[in-house]
Amino acid sequence: MNPAGSGTTVPGGPAAPRPPVAGGAAGPPATSGPAAAAPPAPSGAAAPGRPPGRPRDATADGAIIEAVLRLLEEGATIGELSMERIAREAGVGKATLYRRWRGKEALMLDVMRSLDEGHPELAGESVRDDLVTLLEFIRRRALAKRHSALLRAVVAHVRAHPGLWKEYHDTVIQRRRELLLAVLRRGMAAGEIRATEDLDLLADLFVGPMLTRAMMHEWRDLPDGLSERIVDTVLDGVRPRD
Repeated sequence: MNPAGSGTTVPGGPAAPRPPVAGGAAGPPATSGPAAAAPPAPSGAAAPGRPPGRPRDATADGAIIEAVLRLLEEGATIGELSMERIAREAGVGKATLYRRWRGKEALMLDVMRSLDEGHPELAGESVRDDLVTLLEFIRRRALAKRHSALLRAVVAHVRAHPGLWKEYHDTVIQRRRELLLAVLRRGMAAGEIRATEDLDLLADLFVGPMLTRAMMHEWRDLPDGLSERIVDTVLDGVRPRD
């Protein structure tokens, strides 16, 4: 059994660390970006305009998420977890959980967000280098998922609930796609990419090979240098023609 915050043990390898949770055990620092600046707001939180009352204790949010991670690391399955057990492990009342999350599925969405690295930091100077940074972020995220039973379990649970997965897509994945589209627009403006190309299709051409290998062909290697090879191959095909 791993101590809280130590990460998930990988058979035949070192423990895979996980990011810190506000109010919980420390881990490696999150990457720069909007999502790294603050813990995720609880899903299903009360709507704006609720009557004023006692401010929510942010440390309780972190303690609850940390309790879920600790239980999963100790061998509990997501199906075995109940709001009562989570509250008991976190040392809070069940009502405290339901004031923050409408149910276990919404709580698991925020557990998944707590394991997320946020958004990659782009230098904003070279279009090629920024594209490589974005693909390298996907590659490293895929490697972390392959080596973390905890992350695989949480992702699988959220994906099994279409409403939660859509919320994660709209609040996290879409933001990363917008970063990619902004880099491609810069490339068009700088004359490095043909301005006649469809932006969404271009985005798919860059991330598609990495996502295919990472998600559909998990037995395929994700070696160092793969991001550079994909970017250079696609860029070579979409440069302006003389």
